[in-house]
Formats: sequence, C-alpha cells, structure tokens
Amino acid sequence: MARLDPIEALSELLQGEQERVTRLWAKRLRAEVYEVEIPGRDLRAPLRRLVGEMARLLKDRGEDAVRLWPEVARSHGADRYTQNFESEDLTREFKSLEAVLLHVYARHHGGLIEPEVAGLIAELVWEGDAAAQASYARILKTEEVRFREAAVMESVLNHVDVGILLAEVDGTVSFATPPVSRLIGVPMRAVVGGRAVNTLSPVLTQVNAKHASGEPFKVADMPFVRALKEQGPVRGVMMVVERPGGGEVTLEMSATPVWEEEGELAGAIQTFTDRTESANKTKALESAYGELRRLQGRLLQRTRQQALGQLAGGAAHALNNFLNVLRLRITLLQREYKPEHLDALDKTVQQIGELVARLQEFNVQRTEERPVDVKVDQTVRESLELARGELEQREHPVYVELDLHDPGAVRADAAFFRELVVNLLLAARDRMEEGGHLKVTTRQESPAWLTLRIQDQGPSYASEELSHLFDPLRRDPGAPQLSLYLAVARAQVQRWGGELTAENVSSGSGATFVVRLPRVRVQSPNEPTPPPESVTRPPVSAPRRFQQTRRVLVVDDDLDNARMMAEVLGEEGYEVQVAHDPTVALGMWDRRRYDAALLDAVMPEMSGWELARELREKSPQALLAIVTGMDVRGQNRANLALVDAVFRKPIDVGALDDFLAQTDGGEDEDTSSDEEAPANPGPDSQH
Repeated sequence: MARLDPIEALSELLQGEQERVTRLWAKRLRAEVYEVEIPGRDLRAPLRRLVGEMARLLKDRGEDAVRLWPEVARSHGADRYTQNFESEDLTREFKSLEAVLLHVYARHHGGLIEPEVAGLIAELVWEGDAAAQASYARILKTEEVRFREAAVMESVLNHVDVGILLAEVDGTVSFATPPVSRLIGVPMRAVVGGRAVNTLSPVLTQVNAKHASGEPFKVADMPFVRALKEQGPVRGVMMVVERPGGGEVTLEMSATPVWEEEGELAGAIQTFTDRTESANKTKALESAYGELRRLQGRLLQRTRQQALGQLAGGAAHALNNFLNVLRLRITLLQREYKPEHLDALDKTVQQIGELVARLQEFNVQRTEERPVDVKVDQTVRESLELARGELEQREHPVYVELDLHDPGAVRADAAFFRELVVNLLLAARDRMEEGGHLKVTTRQESPAWLTLRIQDQGPSYASEELSHLFDPLRRDPGAPQLSLYLAVARAQVQRWGGELTAENVSSGSGATFVVRLPRVRVQSPNEPTPPPESVTRPPVSAPRRFQQTRRVLVVDDDLDNARMMAEVLGEEGYEVQVAHDPTVALGMWDRRRYDAALLDAVMPEMSGWELARELREKSPQALLAIVTGMDVRGQNRANLALVDAVFRKPIDVGALDDFLAQTDGGEDEDTSSDEEAPANPGPDSQH
C-alpha cells in the first residue's frame, strides 16, 4: 500500500476548495468575534490571500511550505494590528482555520482524516499563528504605531459621532468629547474634573435616565464605574434618556479599563452610541409579536375541537409567513449591532414556531383520512341535503340548481369531501344577502381530471379581493370566518392532488368556486394494470451535477417575505432576484440562467409545486426548494420528487445557506450548523 503524502493530499484539496475554505473560515470567525466592533473590517479578503498563498506554496514548494507560509502569516499579524484586532483574536482566527481545514478535508474523504494530514494542518496553522503573533507584538511596541494610534484617536474624537469619556482610577471624569453632551442632551462641563458620584448623579436625574426596563439609571450602573470596580470590560449597557426638547433617546454604552505599563490600573474609557433607531425597531417587532400572540390566543379560544383542527393548517401558514419576515429582520438587526439585544426576541420566535408546529401536529392527527373512491355527483347531492336547511330557511332563501354530468369519482376521504362541498355552498350563500340561486355543475374535464363549480349571484370580486380570498387571516367584516373556511378547503383539496380557485363570472355579476381534482380512471377488464405511480413518476434522468450557486430566484407573492429573503441572501454573497408572481418568474427564468429557485408553496395563480414542475422541465440541473409554512406530509411523492428540499417557515438562514452552497451533488455545510436540508426529500421531509 502506497504511503500517503500529506503535502500532496492537502495541496490537492486546496486547489479545488480555496473559495469554500475561505467562505467557511470567514463565516465561522465572524460568529466567534461578533462582539468586536471594527468599522470597515473586511474579514474575507485577507483570509482569501492567506489560503491562496498556502495552496500556492504547497503546490510549488512542497515541504518548504511549512517554513515559508509562516512568513506570509507574519505580515497578516501586522495588518490585523492596524485593524484593531486583539492578540486573542489572532489566535482565535488561526484556530478557526484549523477547524475549517479539518472539516473540509473530512467531507472529501468520507469522514476520515489521516494522522499525517492532521499533523501537517496543525503544524502549518500554529507556525503561522506564532509568526503572526511575533509580528503583532513587535509592531505594538514601536513609536510609529504609538504616533498612528494618537492620530487615529484624534480623528475619532473630531469626526465620529460616538461619545468618549475618560475616568481616572478614583472615579474622576477627566475628559468627555462633544458627542457625549450631544447624546445625553445636556452639557458635560460640570461633570469633567469632578468625582462621578457627585457630579454625574444630577445630570442623570435631569434627563430622567432609566434602563430599558424602566428602572432608574444610577451612577453605579455606568459601565466605567463597573469597569473600574470589576477591572474588566463592560459592554452593551443600554440607557434611555429624555431630551429637554422632548422625545427619548436610547444610548448603548461600553467601558474598558486602561492599564499602565507596570500593570497598574490607570482608569477607564467609556463610549456612548445612539441606538434609538435599533431600539424602535425592536419595540416594533415586540409589538408585532404581541399581536401575533393575542391572535393565537383568540384562535385557541375556539370551543369546538373540530374547528380548531381545521383552523390549525390555514392559520399556521399565515402565522409562519409573519414569523418568517420577523425572523429575517432579526437576522439583519443582529448584523447591525450586538446580538445579545435580540436574543430574547429570537427565543420568542422559536417558542411561537414550536407552538405552530404543535397546532399543525394536532391538525394532522385530527384530520387523519381514509381515502376511498368517492363519486362526485352522489357527494354533491348528499352535501346539498345537509346544507338545505341553512340555505332555504332564511328571510332571503337561496336555492340550488344542479347541473351534474356524472364525471366519475375522486380519491378522497368521503366525510371530508362532503364537508368541503357544504362549506363552499355556505360560503357562496353568504355572498347573496338578498337571496337568489346557486348553480352547481360537475364536468369531466379530461380523462385524468374533473371539475366541480359552485356559481353564485353575488357581487363580483375586486381584483385585489380575489387575490387575497384564501388568506386565512384576512379581516372581512361581513363574514370574518370566510377566509378561514376557504384556506382550510384549499389545503384539503391540495392534499388530494387538486386545486381550489375562485373566479368572477365572465358575463354579468357573480363568482364561482372551482374545484379541480384528479379523476379515478376506470380500467377496462382487458387492460393491463399499470405499475404503481406510473402516471405521476417523473422521467428518469442522468444524475444531476450542481454548479456553485450564485444566482438565486425568490418567488413569493408576499412582498415582505420575498424582499427580506432577498436581502438576507444578498448579504450572504448571492445574486438574488425577486418575483411576486409565478408567471413573471417563468419569464425571468427564460431570459437568464439561475442556479437555484426558492418557491413559496401557496400562491394565488399557481402553486409552488406547479411552478417547480415548469422550472424542472426548463432546467433539470437547477436547485429547487419549496419554502412553506404549511405541513407537507399531505403532499404526494410526485410533487416532492420535483424539488431538492423543503424549508419550513420561520426559515433557518444557516440551513438555507448550506443548501444553496452545495456543489457536485453534495452539501456545503457550515461547521457551526447541525441542521441540513435534504437533497432528496421524502414525503415527510420538512425544514
């Protein structure tokens, strides 16, 4: 057996995986040093240079790379000093590189890492760390750097709108920049030169300073006071002050102790930053969550268990749409400033998502079906008898005209099918306040499909109303339960492989509910029995090979969901286009090549599954994923086979990024994520 050459093995890996290693390294490092706020820092560019040099040296210089690459890392240490990195950040950076190299190598070798390769990676990384640390320490001690630090500080004090306050070891405030007075709202002249415990207390009282919780803010709560007492940094303290002219401002304060060269404490430096806009966004999100929780409470107050079971599917879809927008906004806010301010809010998202999942689970258990061949005409007559009293025994009765043409049978649960027809009859009745006639028509549309039409004589729908008719949370003062009924009915029809739509009558007033379902085909005695799923099984094609995903098309009729998804993916480095209509999406797909598409499952004109079928025919090798708030366990295998993954709302951005990053049929998973999107989802696959 040939002896493994670790130099050659690692070189071969880096020749094809430089960009992936760089991306995962930057992503991991960003997560680990998120609290380090350095304006203008570009993590990925210097990391790409280091990885590129390592790959080049391994390929061109072989064993000499172990000696030469640390020289490359030496200049990296000097560069990181100018970017205000701490020495600990450098060590954390090289430790992350080691973890990423081991992770990527293991994925390419079936989870196996040879000891020789692991040793080579460790030697390269830690020799590089030692060289970078040496360069960092040397430049730290030079007078040139001291001069540059003074120049940078002078620039900060005069041009950056961040307040800076210096305090001596005894608590005396020795210096405060003009932004401190501007942010607090009162001049700090009286504070500078005096003990904070004496001079700062009146200022806090004057501006009615308080914590975000509403409790009074005291001098002892100031970060610099705590930093001097605890002899350690204090970050992210929030204070709300009232301006003399009215209005409130939310300030974020942080303090760091300053040490003499002999190791003695000299004082502390504290910064003030205006976070009013971010605080207002957080309050708006909390208010929206409160409204969702109140809405959820009203839904849970329904007394009939059957109503709750029906409501769960449609309501969960709408709630998850809202939750997805909020979750994506939270992701952006976490990137704007320190994530600890939103951890509690993010936890609420998870709790609501878990409750929605329990609602959906209840609905699945409550609506467990027993599909049989159901004759449509017979079911329509039975449903009419059940609803006749509600239709005709009113001040303005509604009469039903039947136009049945024996279209055959459908595969469905008989009881649920009857309930569906009854609900549609009653929904049509509610549109005719003055009474009138309903017309129920059944037709065989083709050998494979049949239609059931329920036409009323009510007013025609406005175009906007028609597009939101199946929104389960639409507020309709005339019939507030109508959209809930229709949302549940549509979900039921889709579970049977069909579709439910509404349309205006082409001539005159009125509207029609149209139910389109697969028809049970009657087999002749001499006809051979086809193999199972022969009608719906997709054609067999060659194994798909994914290219690196760059261009992504997001298709969602909900504007907020689509825009926020595009913004988040854009920040991950993808080129994203948005379509709010399936027809528009097909046109965009024809005009240029996209590597992937994220499709909302429920849209008015065309479902995400139907759109996936069209896109799969156009681009067999593209990555397709369904993004939905619905439970997908009712979907048939033919639909699930059209897509590569199904993501549940609220969506996990990390799992979505891993899914889009996969190449050559594999997944490019983040080392910090345990959740993966399935490449070939089964009937119960959910994200």
